[in-house]
Amino acid sequence: MSSSIEVPVLQISEAALGKLRETIQKEGIDLESNFLRVAVVPGGCSGLAYELGWDTTKRSNDLVVEESDLRVLVDERSAAYLEGTELHFSDGLEGKGFHFNNPQAIRNCACGESFGL
Repeated sequence: MSSSIEVPVLQISEAALGKLRETIQKEGIDLESNFLRVAVVPGGCSGLAYELGWDTTKRSNDLVVEESDLRVLVDERSAAYLEGTELHFSDGLEGKGFHFNNPQAIRNCACGESFGL
């Protein structure tokens, strides 16, 4: 008998949640009508790139990941690439900004914005 462990599509670190909340407040984003959209698109020096932005439209193929009061949209195709990924924010010497820690990535570019499988 085998048991399967469900791996979350995306987790958001406390540091990233803090920065997102700061942005929400600074930009006056209404969380009742806005979602954070995370997607994987072709591009970057390693073949695939991450996109992160605000969206007001939930599509029929979107998965909704809820983190605290934040609703995150991930389309089905991107979800396959993101499974087990953590969104993190850093403002240290290794680079300021949002970073994706993706356990599926075989190679990452130096800037951390693209990856390959």
